Amino acid sequence: MATKLVLAILLCFAVSSLVSAQGPERRRRFREEAQQCRLDRLQARPPSRRIESEGGISEIWDESEEEFQCAGVAAMRSIIRPNSLTVPMFQSSPMLIYVEQGEGFMGLNFPGCAETYEAQSSQSSRRSSRRLGRRVGAGKEEDQHQKVRRVRRGDMIVVPAGTVKWCHNDGGQDLVLVSFLDLNNEDNQLDLRIRASFLAGGIPREALRQFRGSGESRGSRSSEDLVNIFFGFDQELLAEAYNIPSDLARKIQEQRSSGLIVKCEEDMSFLTPEEEEEEPSASPSSNGLEETICTARVQHNMNTQKEADVYSRESGRINILNRLKLPILKYMDMSAEKGHLFPNAQYNLHWSITDHRLVYVVEGEAEIQISDDYGNQVFKERVSKGNMFVIPQFYASLAQAGPEGFEWVTFKTSKQPMKSPVVGYTSLFRALPQQVLEQSFQITAGEAQQLKQTRSRHTFLFPPSSSSSRRRFP
Repeated sequence: MATKLVLAILLCFAVSSLVSAQGPERRRRFREEAQQCRLDRLQARPPSRRIESEGGISEIWDESEEEFQCAGVAAMRSIIRPNSLTVPMFQSSPMLIYVEQGEGFMGLNFPGCAETYEAQSSQSSRRSSRRLGRRVGAGKEEDQHQKVRRVRRGDMIVVPAGTVKWCHNDGGQDLVLVSFLDLNNEDNQLDLRIRASFLAGGIPREALRQFRGSGESRGSRSSEDLVNIFFGFDQELLAEAYNIPSDLARKIQEQRSSGLIVKCEEDMSFLTPEEEEEEPSASPSSNGLEETICTARVQHNMNTQKEADVYSRESGRINILNRLKLPILKYMDMSAEKGHLFPNAQYNLHWSITDHRLVYVVEGEAEIQISDDYGNQVFKERVSKGNMFVIPQFYASLAQAGPEGFEWVTFKTSKQPMKSPVVGYTSLFRALPQQVLEQSFQITAGEAQQLKQTRSRHTFLFPPSSSSSRRRFP
């Protein structure tokens, strides 16, 4: 009897180990098949799909393109007009959102977190909080909701997978948001496609015929899916689940011609913290352990010069956002970089050790060259505002700004990215013994010493030389 019991326990352990191993193994095989990364040519791409809504425009890059599939990433851009609102939605992949232009309010609703903001009509409450638009009436029930954040140009917002988000533009100019999705993230158990689930509105299917055949390609998200999730349920069962009248259930199922970004009929009103108290910077002793998902910082401004990680008076600056600056990123395995090159300056030749990169051009232009791991030049283009391109892991890249300078944002698929420079005082040439360089390149000792000592005063950013300023920009 004891022997049978022992055998039964061992069998249970074996089955459990097999089942637990199947999940990661299945995902590994899927990624190996989906991500061959055999790229002969990379391209700077504009958005491939454009959806017009009443309150703005949604633009989507085609995630089925080879370089996007290689990196397992996707991108979107939302242009929200004044006094307009993106309908609440969530996605299966974690994402980073960069505010390229304008300002407004963004709501992130984390599942299971309490509604800790209560709208009150007392004078003391209005003095201690920021209110917009009309006030809560005396006879109306007070509203409760999760935290609403003020966002502005330069902000990077972290959105975990499955988090409901919405955004309202209360400013006088268009609010432009650029979103990066890590489709290959462990949080996404589905395929490498953009999957958005809308909780309101959507586009009527008969109105989507104009999008069919325009920009859609293999593997891309079908336009027929731009409806809200309530549409798939019986109206009577939905009304019973919410304990609401059938007429109200019908209204929440409707798709309207206003689209995915709606024009607000009246001024919006939110209870938010004071701006000087909102999203405080982490203290030097902060390690993120004191945060929960409900109170975690999810916002960081990338335009702050005093927080630049690389700065040169002659060349420009780079701001890096990783898990040390925003602890929530360690749970999402993502990070970002915001750079600004002065006219004709260079971003050092280097490669990424830990991550794929998706680069979005914010301002200016630059000549970008990228070489693959076989030494083939796979990218040589002049990129300008609005272009986006992929730099796969271990592909070496070099950038030279144009005469007006160059500003960009890089989204990365690692929480703690690392890169290896080829030139400069932290470069691999300086780290190699001189004789190794001599024998490897078949050069003299003086030439090897020149390779080791070149650009010894610089790191990742190089100031323009006399030859580069005379060089004709392509």
